[in-house]
Amino acid sequence: MEQEAKTTRKMLERVPEDKYDWKPHAKSMTMQRLATHVAELPSWVTMAVNTDELDFNRGSYVPKVVKNNSELIELLEKSLAEGKASLQKATDEILPRTWIMRGGDTIYSKSTKGEVIRMAFCQIVHHRAQLGVFLRLLDVPIPGSYGPSADENNF
Repeated sequence: MEQEAKTTRKMLERVPEDKYDWKPHAKSMTMQRLATHVAELPSWVTMAVNTDELDFNRGSYVPKVVKNNSELIELLEKSLAEGKASLQKATDEILPRTWIMRGGDTIYSKSTKGEVIRMAFCQIVHHRAQLGVFLRLLDVPIPGSYGPSADENNF
């Protein structure tokens, strides 16, 4: 978690506050919503460990709202601390239990809590890459993820 958080911090620090409402397409999230989602994803480990489902129809998930990059980084740090603490509680007894994501009677996914934790890490990488595209389209230099980026090495 901490290794991915290093890259996530670098990416979130580059989000231009004056572009929070910007989105590249009508079906896209705004820059603010996407960045906030990236920052809150480590806390999905806590949700997986401590709950058995997420039902969007019951309003059990309400996206966080941030006003600036300072709040964005604070959200990441809080989510990361919660996620790491919950991961320490994720015993061999808890991990194979079923966790469901639904919208009322419609089941979007059903998997083990262990798989949800793995998925949270994949989602961090996935949405961070989306954020990189948003930044690239705004001509904001992209930090390297697993090595230097074209902006850092003049590829």
